[in-house]
Amino acid sequence: MNFSYEADDDVVTKIEKLATKVYGAAGIELAPAAQKDLKQIQELGFDKLPVCVAKTPYSMSHEPKLLGAPKGFTLPVQRLILNAGAGFVVATTGSIMRMPGLPKSPAALRIDVVDGKIVGLS
Repeated sequence: MNFSYEADDDVVTKIEKLATKVYGAAGIELAPAAQKDLKQIQELGFDKLPVCVAKTPYSMSHEPKLLGAPKGFTLPVQRLILNAGAGFVVATTGSIMRMPGLPKSPAALRIDVVDGKIVGLS
């Protein structure tokens, strides 16, 4: 199995490797907010976590109008979002809406059938 980055790489190196090896970028650029996020992630000791990149589904780049697989662009990292409980960092690029995660106790765990009746729906 081939991975895009080494498990012990730091967060920025992981993003750079994903950007260049997977997405075809020439490099990355951390926005000031992402630099601030990075500092906090490092201070908390989470700078070796795996990385997930949140970007447009329309392009291998961050820009939806750059259709297909453009090469040589700079991938702008807007924010670095720590998901410590899940064990990874999300690098957001461009304007992207992230899907909300499930709560610690999803409502589905409280739904059951008792004596032939559904309980726990409300």
